[in-house]
Amino acid sequence: MSDDAKVAKELVETLKDGERGFASAAEKLRGDEHAEWAATLQRLSGQRANFCQEIVALGHDYGDDVDKGGSATAALHRGWIALKDALTGDDASSVLGAAVTGEDHAVSEYEKALEADLSTGFREVVSRQHAAIVAARNEVKALQTAV
Repeated sequence: MSDDAKVAKELVETLKDGERGFASAAEKLRGDEHAEWAATLQRLSGQRANFCQEIVALGHDYGDDVDKGGSATAALHRGWIALKDALTGDDASSVLGAAVTGEDHAVSEYEKALEADLSTGFREVVSRQHAAIVAARNEVKALQTAV
């Protein structure tokens, strides 16, 4: 398996976790006085879904099925999922704190990916997505400081 395929499988798991995590966080904030934050988190959930689709499509172009992670891969990527207990409260500060922690995990996974020997085209996608994920983490941190 190429480095591209290995990294793609790992990033797909991370992106799926982020998509679910942001959607859960948005749901928690939908009914409180910070409903506009829910819209931001829902947008970021959609961003993760789009990033995931992009990586899966690239994998298919290379002949790899990167959307099927093995149990070992799936077990390693639970940055967001491990935070579900933190999302059980409706407190905006707790929800945003969990989102920041999930984003720290995603940034770390992308930085690890950029250390691998990736093909030029895939590296460009990973670099672009990494920059967007860093920006998203900063956006969520800004919301957290506003609480």
